[in-house]
Amino acid sequence: MTKLRGQVAVVTGGGGGIGSAICRQLAAAGAQVVITYNSDQGKARAAANTLAGGNHLILRAPVDDAEAQAQLASAVAEKYGRLDILVNNAGVSKSVPHADLEGLDDDAIDQIFRVNWRGAFASIRALQPLLAAGAGGVAINISSIAGRTGVGSNVAYCASKAAMDSMTRSLARALAPQIRVLSVSPGWVNGEYAQRMPRALIAEQEDKTPLGRIAEAEDVAEAVYAAVAHLRFSTGDIIPVDGGRPLG
Repeated sequence: MTKLRGQVAVVTGGGGGIGSAICRQLAAAGAQVVITYNSDQGKARAAANTLAGGNHLILRAPVDDAEAQAQLASAVAEKYGRLDILVNNAGVSKSVPHADLEGLDDDAIDQIFRVNWRGAFASIRALQPLLAAGAGGVAINISSIAGRTGVGSNVAYCASKAAMDSMTRSLARALAPQIRVLSVSPGWVNGEYAQRMPRALIAEQEDKTPLGRIAEAEDVAEAVYAAVAHLRFSTGDIIPVDGGRPLG
């Protein structure tokens, strides 16, 4: 695959399971990838070492730090002179039963919205001039079916992903035609979070999913690649990667 040869992609939180799979997919298609991280440089570096091609970059750029996002934009402009793809993958959550209203304290709520929603918006805001230059670019928000179903790790997480999908629609309209904006919306993904859950819970999710399993990180990465490289007349759409779970 060389469809993205010569293009530049920023993947926020690119050192995690889903993020690193997205980075590998884009690099395999020829893109030069900028992996951003908040605190775990080791994961980001390890992810960068798995990428095909060269001229990749890792940078510390917390999405909830406006100055760091401005510095990211400057670094990308200086090194590459362009930006074609932004993947807003960075996110946080914590497991709190939905009925435990006291368990979801204000600090947790604020952090979830600060990173998951405001962080994604801040990344697009900072990188908009680069994305809009030339032939235009695409911003992909990694959302969740929790934003539609209201079922997820906690109430605030579900709400933050619903807000991300709403932002996708708003910005797709506002930034067209120069920038396309889409959400990729996974269900359960077989990553670090799912692997901490009881096997019986994951088996229940598999049984309720028409395609008989939960997603792998590579399924999400392939959807991102499809949105970037093939769905060129799509914007403002929410692309599910859930095996039909809402049907189960």
